[in-house]
Amino acid sequence: MSPRRLVVDLAATSRNWALPEWGERLLRQAAPAGWEVVVATSPTSSDGDGSAGPSPEVLEAIGGAEAYFGFGISRPLFIEARRLRWVHSAAAGVGSALFPEMRRSDVVLTNSAGVHAVPIAEYVLAGVLHFTRGFDIAIPQQRAGVWDKSPFTALDAPLVELGDCRVLIVGAGGIGRETACRMAPFGASVIGVRRRPALGAPEGFARVVGPDALDDELARADIVVLAAPATPDTEQLLTRGRLALLPRGAIVVNVARGSLLDEAALAEALRAGRLRGAVLDVFQREPLAAESPLWQLPNVLLTPHVAPVSPAGFWRRELALFVGNWEAYVLGEPLRNLVDKQAGY
Repeated sequence: MSPRRLVVDLAATSRNWALPEWGERLLRQAAPAGWEVVVATSPTSSDGDGSAGPSPEVLEAIGGAEAYFGFGISRPLFIEARRLRWVHSAAAGVGSALFPEMRRSDVVLTNSAGVHAVPIAEYVLAGVLHFTRGFDIAIPQQRAGVWDKSPFTALDAPLVELGDCRVLIVGAGGIGRETACRMAPFGASVIGVRRRPALGAPEGFARVVGPDALDDELARADIVVLAAPATPDTEQLLTRGRLALLPRGAIVVNVARGSLLDEAALAEALRAGRLRGAVLDVFQREPLAAESPLWQLPNVLLTPHVAPVSPAGFWRRELALFVGNWEAYVLGEPLRNLVDKQAGY
């Protein structure tokens, strides 16, 4: 009887995202009886939901594979995988993997939602504090060699304590929960928006509401954090009209996907001074176009989709998730992070 095959396609060109040698050893040691592990060495992309074009090496290996572990899975690779039963993505988003053939199939799809939650939550907290403590004012002064307390001590100085803020987190999954758990100890009132509010408020949230209450909550939010998955329901969730609902001086944070936010309307609100600032790690188009006004706005803190980066923590959490699921898969037990292919996450 031929062995059951796992194909591992994690040789990311970004070194922090490439499977380390100790991770490959762990996977080989963890292989259940009767399994072979094929680890691809051809470079692949870890950006977004992974590479759109599989390497010839992986195309050849996937034909006899029962399981695939990569950054998402491309349609050409899926079509070639005649014996595939389970796909695990090292990415949290699965949008590019939900092509019609995947949706119609009975192939099990799991993702890495929550694996990136800790570094992203710390990124959110750091970005918010950048504005609430006036670092956006201090950095230009430092570079210009200017000693000027007046922007900090004026009656209209834009400095606030988190304990006086209402934080609205759209998405109460792993990232939303970790963010709430970091905001709440500062005294912030944290409200969550989740698709099924009947599930209750996770730790860190004062309460949760459904999507139908979003507009009411936006009108009272000092800080808005977008942490929901990209689905048809969240496309352009924070529209021009909804941005206009925010109180003057609000802060907008996007660590979800660029598709959730109207970037042009956000830039206009920031340029007009209606919003205190924006913390942006994701964009509608990546890399962000050179002509985007977001590059030049002083009240924008912009990073190139790196909020999840955590060299020490990612692979430790990722491999623990995968190996645990591999054991459960072999035993026919429920898997963690099972994707609802119709809901999109």
